[in-house]
Formats: sequence, C-alpha cells, structure tokens
Amino acid sequence: MIEKPAPRIVPTKEGYDLWSEIYDTDGNPLVHLEEPQVIRMLGDVGGLSVLDVACGTGRHTLRLAGEGADVTGIDFSEGMLAKAREKSGAHSAKFIHHDVATRWPFENGKFDRVLNGLVLDHIANLDFFFAELRRVCNPNGFIVASVMHPAMMLKGVQARFHDAKTGAEIRPESSPNQISDYVTATLKAGLRIDEISEYVVEPFLVKQTPRAEKYLGWPMLLMMKLLP
Repeated sequence: MIEKPAPRIVPTKEGYDLWSEIYDTDGNPLVHLEEPQVIRMLGDVGGLSVLDVACGTGRHTLRLAGEGADVTGIDFSEGMLAKAREKSGAHSAKFIHHDVATRWPFENGKFDRVLNGLVLDHIANLDFFFAELRRVCNPNGFIVASVMHPAMMLKGVQARFHDAKTGAEIRPESSPNQISDYVTATLKAGLRIDEISEYVVEPFLVKQTPRAEKYLGWPMLLMMKLLP
C-alpha cells in the first residue's frame, strides 16, 4: 500500500502565490459558504469607499466595484494580485501590494466599509490587525470579517490546496486562533461586536460543491460585523 505523502507546509505568502493559479476554480466550499454572508452583511455599498483587506484574486473587490463602490484591495501575494488585475472590470478598482502585518498605507478613518475575507486564520498578531481595522474605518462605518471556523482545525483542516503540477497537498502556514482570540482582539482594539454568527455545512452547499460532503453538519464559517 502506497502511503499518502505528508502535506507540505509553506510560508503563507509562498502558499498563496502558488494557490493563485487555481484559487478561482478550486471549488473551495468555504468560499461558496462565505460569499452570500459577506454580501448580506455589507449591504448596499453604492457610493461608499471600501477597503478589501487580503483581497486575493479580487473576488469581493470587483463585485463591490461593480456595485458602485470606490474599492481598494490590498494583499501581499503578487500572484493573487496578478490574477485580480487580469479580470474584467479590474480597472474599476485599485489594487495595492502590501503586507497587512505591517502598518497599512491609509490615513485614519478613510473607509466607510472595511472587509477582510478568510484571512484571520493566517494572522499571528491579532491585536495589531484589529487595531488597524479600527484605525482605517470611518467612525460611522463598520467592518465585516470572515474566517474559517476554528472548529475545522479539530478535524485537522486548515487552508490548503493541491498543487496543479505535482498533486501535492500544500498548506499555507496558519495560526491556530480560537473564537475567544478574535473576540479579545476586537475588544482590545476598541471595537464593538454588532453581529457574530457561525455557519455549518448543510445539504445545499454539498449540491454546490461536492467537496463539502465530508463536513456535513460541521461548523465551517465564522462571521463578524464590528463597529468602531
């Protein structure tokens, strides 16, 4: 019997540069579960300034720009940003190469909405990250955060994909943050929790992406809406 090779754990940036080649076609059930909740939480963004933190291939950025928002996406993966800039409508948004683990290149209170989608499980310094979320958010605006539910790590799951060339499982380095870590960092930053919600895998998601079947009934997504 041939043993399955161990997953290859790589630095987060390297992992997402590699993942960029297939990210939009990977059939990731977490993305399918998350996107409708982001749309619901953000609501109407027409005429608003929006920051998409760790924007990746621009999956949220370009939709929001198409809805009439003035959107800026930042990410530290050149591979992900290259894919975003190749997409139709990319001219309608701004994309900035920046490591969100360092001070963000924006003035205080610049954005009406601040979104960070599926990035928190890669953030080691949550205190800094949440402080920056609050700093750049307009006092009358709000922040939407999505992240893979920490319960997934109990099943041995973290952000991962299979290399299109070698078939090897690659795992960008993650941080084992818990819900309490996110709540604590939120409060330390002076933010208020307007909504915190959890989503399990249900049959409708399995119909969309068969990869979700093995997680049926298991918490997969955590969402937060935060107020300055």
